[in-house]
Amino acid sequence: MIHVALNGYGQMGKRLHQAIAASADMECVLVVNRFQEEELYHLTQPVDLIIDFSHRDSLDIALRYAKYSGCALLSGTTGLSYDQYDAMYELAQEVPLMYAHNYAFGIAAMLKAVEAILPDVKDTFDVRLMEMHHARKQDAPSGTALAILETLYTQIHPDAISVHSLRGGTVAGEHTLLFLGNEEILEIKHTALNRSIFVNGALRCARWLIQQPNGFYTPKDMIGEI
Repeated sequence: MIHVALNGYGQMGKRLHQAIAASADMECVLVVNRFQEEELYHLTQPVDLIIDFSHRDSLDIALRYAKYSGCALLSGTTGLSYDQYDAMYELAQEVPLMYAHNYAFGIAAMLKAVEAILPDVKDTFDVRLMEMHHARKQDAPSGTALAILETLYTQIHPDAISVHSLRGGTVAGEHTLLFLGNEEILEIKHTALNRSIFVNGALRCARWLIQQPNGFYTPKDMIGEI
């Protein structure tokens, strides 16, 4: 049985809590927020993993507890500062730690595919990224779009890439990467049809993460081992 503490109880936290309760191999021992942090340090049940889908102001709760207990940490909290990224990289020297903007398995595969083809297309195709989300999503570009851009920037200058963000309706998430060439178009696209894919992907990653040595991981690292 994998014993989990949840940091944050927004939409993703609630869905994770429900999914863990329905699983056969996981148990949630505590849901914590910034007003209940002390409860983490009074648990009688050891925690194997803390899952953090909170707010950037609450990420430190998860960082402190993982450092204290030595448990693994999986986070999907967005809008982080450079200092918080540095803190995660530092903590990853002591525990297994995974961070991603998006835990859909298809996005991890998409990033892996983009890495593989970039050397062959970067000099002969124009690159355009389009992303679309529901009307209530506030950030643009999305965190997932930024993750795709980070992959592209390893081999393509940022000025050579344009990003287009659309907001409307109830779209869970759609990311389309276009390579526009001479009389040909290569398109790599991921569409989220239901938000459950993010929950299922996070728990899939969590099961993998607790078996890894200390280090900083993303879902991409898991792809080749499945």
